[in-house]
Amino acid sequence: MATIALIRHGSTSWNKEGRAQGNSDISLDQDGINQAELLATRLRSEDWNHIYSSTLARAKQTALIVGSAIGVDIHFDDRLRERSGGLIEGTTEEERIEKWGTGWIELDLGLEPIEIVQKRGGEFLEEIMMKHQGEKVLVVSHGALIQFNFINLVPDFPTKDFGNTSITILKKIDNQWTCELHNCTKHLEGNIKEG
Repeated sequence: MATIALIRHGSTSWNKEGRAQGNSDISLDQDGINQAELLATRLRSEDWNHIYSSTLARAKQTALIVGSAIGVDIHFDDRLRERSGGLIEGTTEEERIEKWGTGWIELDLGLEPIEIVQKRGGEFLEEIMMKHQGEKVLVVSHGALIQFNFINLVPDFPTKDFGNTSITILKKIDNQWTCELHNCTKHLEGNIKEG
């Protein structure tokens, strides 16, 4: 079986402003770059065989920083892109309420259906699980994609929003997905030393 680590990209200015990013191609801010460097330092002391990443800039940058530090090439895959936000991309919750009212989530504003996000994410993970048996794979993606697929694959596991550069480790044992590490950001606490 493969070991898969799901990693959310580092922070962006839109994260801080509470803006829906979706498929908008937003780059990391300086904090996001620093987070990715701390993540890279943490992963440098571990053995990882492959990195796959979303093609969106914020995930790509995170993956490139990690890949450079641990000496692993990166494979880019569109299936790892964030859930498309349709008309809400670039807006804050306050702006959405102002424009569409408090029930905006019930309206058809072009958001990619959760089932589609789970389908493309799940297909990708199953493919990686089969292709890289016995190997360790880093997958750099986005909050909603990770969240929706995690809930789908490990439904009984209590979960919360995934932090920037968090690591969540999944394995599939006896045809059942299990979580070994959830939403871990200990590298951001400054206690990780190289070695």
